[in-house]
Amino acid sequence: MKTAFNIARVELQVLFYSPIAWFILIMFTFQVGMFFCPTFGGFVTSQAIGNQLPGGLSYQAFASRAGIFGIMQGYLYLYIPLITMGLMSRELGSGSIKLLYSSPVSNCQIILGKFISMMIYGLVLIGILFCFVLFAAFTIKSFDFPLILSGLLGVYLLICAYAAVGLFMSSLTSYQVVAAMLTLAVLAVLNYVKGWWQDIDFVRDITWWLALSGRSDTFVNGLICSEDFIYFLLVITLFLMFAIIKLKAVRQKNSWIVTWGKYIGVFVLAVLLGYISSRPKMMFYYDVTETKMNTLTENSQEIMAKMKGGLTITTYVNLLDKHFRMGLPEERNRDLSRFNRYTRFKPEIDLKYVYYYDKADNKSLDDRYPTLTDRERMIKIVNNYDLDSNMFLRPEEIRQVIDLSGEKNRFVRQVVRESGEKTFLRVFDDAVVFPTEAEITAAFKRLVMDLPTVGFLKGHGERDCLKEGDRDYNIFAWSKTYRYALINSGFDVKEISLNEELPEKLDILVIADMKTPLSDNEMIRLNAYIERGGNLLIVGEPRRQEVMNPLVEQLGVRFLPGQLVRPTEHFLPDLVLAKATPEANAMSYLFNSLSYAKGVIAMPGCTALEYVDDKGYDVIPLFVSDSARGWNELQTVNFIDDKVELNPETGEVERSYVTALALSRQFGEKRQKIVVLGDADCLSNVELSRGRANVKAANYILISGIFYWLSDEEVPIDVRRPPLPDDEVYIGETAMEVFKIIFKWILPIGLLIFTIFMWIRRRGK
Repeated sequence: MKTAFNIARVELQVLFYSPIAWFILIMFTFQVGMFFCPTFGGFVTSQAIGNQLPGGLSYQAFASRAGIFGIMQGYLYLYIPLITMGLMSRELGSGSIKLLYSSPVSNCQIILGKFISMMIYGLVLIGILFCFVLFAAFTIKSFDFPLILSGLLGVYLLICAYAAVGLFMSSLTSYQVVAAMLTLAVLAVLNYVKGWWQDIDFVRDITWWLALSGRSDTFVNGLICSEDFIYFLLVITLFLMFAIIKLKAVRQKNSWIVTWGKYIGVFVLAVLLGYISSRPKMMFYYDVTETKMNTLTENSQEIMAKMKGGLTITTYVNLLDKHFRMGLPEERNRDLSRFNRYTRFKPEIDLKYVYYYDKADNKSLDDRYPTLTDRERMIKIVNNYDLDSNMFLRPEEIRQVIDLSGEKNRFVRQVVRESGEKTFLRVFDDAVVFPTEAEITAAFKRLVMDLPTVGFLKGHGERDCLKEGDRDYNIFAWSKTYRYALINSGFDVKEISLNEELPEKLDILVIADMKTPLSDNEMIRLNAYIERGGNLLIVGEPRRQEVMNPLVEQLGVRFLPGQLVRPTEHFLPDLVLAKATPEANAMSYLFNSLSYAKGVIAMPGCTALEYVDDKGYDVIPLFVSDSARGWNELQTVNFIDDKVELNPETGEVERSYVTALALSRQFGEKRQKIVVLGDADCLSNVELSRGRANVKAANYILISGIFYWLSDEEVPIDVRRPPLPDDEVYIGETAMEVFKIIFKWILPIGLLIFTIFMWIRRRGK
């Protein structure tokens, strides 16, 4: 080992005699400063003008897309070949390799010594980055050092991997420029091989594992994974062994058959070890981040701990569905990576894929091939994507396997436990498409325990939870394509009638906008449900006060006559933009997030609520109307043609009114909970599907917040993490301007002056 270090020392001396090594250090320092200062300066400026900085400044400055770790990785791809191109090429071109061959130095010592010199040079580059890390550590509140150190480790491993590749390429030729070009070519292959031959089952895993792109991102994001760590070690060892084999072949004049046999043997061994290390059961993780952002939340971990026995996730891919490309073989590994956080806690999850074609709701396909049959459409798509038509089951064949008509033959996964429980995991018609941790965990939770049941009362003209009309509640309750629908959030949903006693297994009863009153017997059954501590969501609407008030008056609540209005320039006056109260923010983190984002609940046509607190319930006002230019209109009913004006003589008062409230009381060992809304349209299909200019409405949060509270915070799954503490910088704008000059100009220029001084001094010697 001493010999290898001596070779490394000599190599470093030669390296720093060259202007290339100094030039790269100068450029590297300059670029880091150029990219770091705008990001960090943005923090300082934003704080100086009074904005509250979000948590995670450490991550944003270094590990995000705009962070210097991610940006500088792209430049290492260009820098390292320039450094490594002369490691062996110089020896081969000058003939000094013969002196090494004639000395008592082994091939392994030569290669190892050269590589150690690159490791030391890599540490110099990391040292430059660490200067910026130290600056951030002293100027960011609660700086996340473990995250940044993990990122530095990832960048360093990437430098070492690039250096190993460059060292081998340099041993192949005596021309340094050729060595640099070969290194760039191999690095390009290693970065793009991830997308090659992904439609071939066996080859797919090999090329995916070989890919170098994204490997260091795991470390940069704060997750130390055994698979990625072993990958870097194997790649470094692989190319160092290649270089040793090359030197040995020249030194001992081995035949090309023997040499290539060694290359192939080493490569196969590395791939085999890499494949084994990438199996879920063989992988180990350590999340160094402050909030464990790379790991499932505690709620999800508790669910996974209850998931005993085998678990199979079968993805059904319909070629005629608009989402079919996400499940094609070439996307398989990328698709499987979406479950990485879950396979950490349950490595035995079995992931399968079934391909078929059948009728689907795909308007683009209907427009493109209006006259073709489903089979003819399948043939067209197969030819366009160069697929094998034999891999797709016919409609009659897939129906013998599973009936997916209830899912409209969309891209869907079926999750099945070894004990027989099963459920569907869906994709959604939004920008994210795929389910997040909240939806995946909700599906898994359905397999291991009973979830809350929500019953929608029917029989009196209520809003229908199954129909897709504008005023109905299909999206909010049953829609399988809406992420925040109750069935996708972890609830069981059914229709309920008061013609018979309400079932014991009913956790929440929804009574929405009744048009006709309950009969005496129905009222008795409803009161029996209330008296046993059942939870309720009661939704009123203007002009329904006479029907709805008998339900809520016994609770101390009343729907006021009239309708809330707030005249504006762009919208009808009956559009109320309700804001969450401080009490609502304290009751649910979801309502608090709405207030934090300065969002509102759009209530088009809302009746005001009044209440008393002498009925044994604790009353919490949840949402209120705007007090400015808003009142309870008692005369006008035509808000399109008639002008709305405040008339104090009729009792109209300009003030804020309660539009939603919550009631609760202790009932035995549980707490009964009831929510009353003054508007039914705010939950309707049309309202959840629309947007308004300059209105930050988030009615889906109203749904999630209400049912989270009514279900005793069981579902939707709470996947929150503690707030990140690094949300403040200890530096002002004036000081930051000084440091910008230091980072962008003084450091690089100072390094340039030092380089010139060293060069002149060495020339003098």
